[in-house]
Amino acid sequence: MLTTVLDELDTALLTLLQEDARLTNKELAARLHVAQSTCLERIRRLTKRGILRGQHVDVDLRKIGRGTQAMVNVQLRPPNRAVIESFEAFVASLPEVLSYFVMSGSDDFLLHVAVADNEQLSAFVLDRLTQRREIVHVRTSVIFSHVRRSVVVPLPAREEA
Repeated sequence: MLTTVLDELDTALLTLLQEDARLTNKELAARLHVAQSTCLERIRRLTKRGILRGQHVDVDLRKIGRGTQAMVNVQLRPPNRAVIESFEAFVASLPEVLSYFVMSGSDDFLLHVAVADNEQLSAFVLDRLTQRREIVHVRTSVIFSHVRRSVVVPLPAREEA
């Protein structure tokens, strides 16, 4: 797997933009003590390399009526490409699903869902998910607290042994 090596300026830019993506180029340059043209060029390069992929808004789920979150593990049978792809298309269309992971191991999918309350969570699992014939097992875990890391920086390079 190809990893991208970032220098201090690129890492600092990533950190600042993750903390507040609304910072202007002028503000970024001032905070980093570099020329605006340098800052703009670095942002363009990070975007062209696919490292910066857009700006995102953080929505308070409780304030939009989706205060109950859960992780739902799903096991499918038979575990073949057609079944996985069909179920993935189904999951992607569900408004309750915030994100999902296609995984190896005993479970094939992990769904992060947000709904109004436990009654709606139960209806989602029992009335929507388990109606699919390919599902052989569902395990639901209610999330008490969700803390998301707002800033992700590159890990230090590993030394070769």
